[in-house]
Amino acid sequence: MHTPSVADILIEALPYIRRFSGMTVVVKYGGHAMVDEKLKDDFARDITLLKFIGMNPVVVHGGGPQINKVLEQMGISSTFVKGMRFTDEPTMDVVEMVLGGKVNKSIVAQINKQGGKAVGLSGKDGGLIQAKKLKIVHHEDESKPSEIIDPGLVGDVTAINPEIIHTLTSRGFIPIIAPVGAGASGETYNINADLVAGKVAAALSAGRLIFITDVDGLLDVAGKLVSTVDKLSARRMIKDKRISGGMIPKMECALEALEQGIEKVQMINGKRRHALLLELFTDKGIGTEVIA
Repeated sequence: MHTPSVADILIEALPYIRRFSGMTVVVKYGGHAMVDEKLKDDFARDITLLKFIGMNPVVVHGGGPQINKVLEQMGISSTFVKGMRFTDEPTMDVVEMVLGGKVNKSIVAQINKQGGKAVGLSGKDGGLIQAKKLKIVHHEDESKPSEIIDPGLVGDVTAINPEIIHTLTSRGFIPIIAPVGAGASGETYNINADLVAGKVAAALSAGRLIFITDVDGLLDVAGKLVSTVDKLSARRMIKDKRISGGMIPKMECALEALEQGIEKVQMINGKRRHALLLELFTDKGIGTEVIA
């Protein structure tokens, strides 16, 4: 069997590099790729490479495991409401400290170590992410009225002001965004990173939105990877409960991004080394692409 040489790989990548030059790509960075040292290095290299070949990468990161660890150390217990962390004021202080501080700055440092010029932002910087309190409407039983669940200081995005991102990317910087937003009275909200990534991608008219997760992508009933799915099929799969668990909110963010004009949304497994490059610059790709 022919083993591809470095030259073969570069030749395969060339048309993609040419096509993507100048394109903005928003990457939601989460899961195992954020905690494994080798994978963290790979991610930093991949993002730096994208910038050097003329793309404009923008990173939105999560940090659930890191938040859990600090809350535990401080003796603050976590409760989850419909998959979302109930966020009271002491929890919000920790969320902001971990996401906007420790996690954000370590990603910035890793990219800068690889020769990139990363800058860390919280959604509160430059009025980047404006938010309001999220209300969760819960239908447990058709015969009963729906109940409104209060998740505390969890936010929903009301607006994205992309000015600060445009300023940074045009000067060669790579923005790294912590998903924390500000309310109308200046209050701080913890916001789901997938949701923020989708809204940021729409506000920037990004060409691509990529979710780095811990699974290969969307799997069919036989557990086989679905490499391409369109909006209609994805909606049908959600309705038929063939998409479940944590993939539902990701798919809903993907569908909303497509409605907002994003050309393609990709979901990849960050446990694979250089997953980002393999997805963007090879003919086969490695994950699921969601298309209009």
